[in-house]
Amino acid sequence: MLLYMSNSAQEGTSTPLHSVSVAGVVVREDGRLLAIRRADNGAWELPGGVLELNETPEAGVQREVWEETGIHIEVGELTGVYKNTTRGIVALVFRCKPVGGIERTSSESTAVDWLTPDEVSEWMGEVYAVRLLDALDGAGPHVRSHDGRRLLHQ
Repeated sequence: MLLYMSNSAQEGTSTPLHSVSVAGVVVREDGRLLAIRRADNGAWELPGGVLELNETPEAGVQREVWEETGIHIEVGELTGVYKNTTRGIVALVFRCKPVGGIERTSSESTAVDWLTPDEVSEWMGEVYAVRLLDALDGAGPHVRSHDGRRLLHQ
């Protein structure tokens, strides 16, 4: 996890610590969306993870999607910024299209599947489903906050 500490934290005042993650909403030509079932908790989510210090957000999305699913992607536009206020994670989500590879699981995923938007709404928790559905509406980028389970409406 990448953390940032400012001078004020070193001086004893409270400074928030955040990590940045990236995720790809990979949309196939038939409109189906790439999803993984996480190995650690069994939840269905979009592929993604922590952005490494030396990589661009686009390179991070390409790496994470390939590592977790075996699919190579072309990264498109930023569709949303999502903050988990409980854990201090800011997620940058990009719409992507598949350009190669073959679906496979990894140490981080026990299943890889292409879901319909209805299946996304049914199988995923609210804070993850909204990321995929936001990417489809073309009205982004969306900016949303959540507590890890529920969206926080402002």
